[in-house]
Amino acid sequence: MATETAPAEDVASTPRRRRGTGRWRATSGLLATPTIWLIVFFVVPVVMVGLYSVGLLTLLRNDDWLSLEHWRFFLTSDTYLSLFWKSVRMSLGVSITAVLLAYPVAYLLALIAGTRKYTLLLVIIVPFLTSYLLRVLAWRVILGESGVANSFLQTAGLVEEPVRWLFNSQFAIYLVLSYVWVPFVALPIFVSLENLDHHLLEASSDLGASRLRTFWTVTLPLSLPGVVAGFIFVFIPTIGEYVTPQLVGGPGGFMFGSAIQSAFTTGLDWQFGSAMAMFLIFAVALLLVVFGRFLDVRSVAE
Repeated sequence: MATETAPAEDVASTPRRRRGTGRWRATSGLLATPTIWLIVFFVVPVVMVGLYSVGLLTLLRNDDWLSLEHWRFFLTSDTYLSLFWKSVRMSLGVSITAVLLAYPVAYLLALIAGTRKYTLLLVIIVPFLTSYLLRVLAWRVILGESGVANSFLQTAGLVEEPVRWLFNSQFAIYLVLSYVWVPFVALPIFVSLENLDHHLLEASSDLGASRLRTFWTVTLPLSLPGVVAGFIFVFIPTIGEYVTPQLVGGPGGFMFGSAIQSAFTTGLDWQFGSAMAMFLIFAVALLLVVFGRFLDVRSVAE
């Protein structure tokens, strides 16, 4: 009886197909957990907040069913829109300050510190393993009217009375937020500078360029992806910040995130809070698109 034999190409391709199937299953298994986590703890809550803002989902007795009234009130309110732009300005200021402070630190670690760079990097990061809240509260002790800074200034005879703008002011918010985010900005800049091809720096020096000219024409342009990544790392969380302004900002430090938090807690107007939260999400997404339009986001991802 004649028997059928498989073609040689099919026999050779079978192990490849099995390896491909195995890789696909392994990749799917690795991606499944973070994908589920992202859907459950990010996509679903955002969708629920969006539905709540227009009344398609209601939980409280005074919620309006299928209403855009809260959106209309927010978009026509000069008070809340002014608060939003105030938060944008402060977030931009903090982001730029953090980048300016972090760049020299990253430059020192990546290009000057040599073999001690990872030890110094660990020294910089270690204090930030403590609670965020504890670090902000520590600044209350430093900046308060009877705090360390004012006591030093009065003891040194530099001032007669406590400097009041050090605490419960926008200066305090800028200072504390910049302090909090500098290490996180330094990390992506450090990675960009460390991956820099040092032969380019040597070539620039061989061609007669000074250190400053080499920095402006070679080092800084090639490290821009890290700078952009660090800037975005700071800008996104600080635009909705409400803990730090509440602890060190005083009444003048009331920001857009504080208004959202207040609507959900003391105001118990969850639909209005949802409308403001969704507006903030849309605004941040739009600003990221604008950043991506003028900056090379693909190089940042790489």
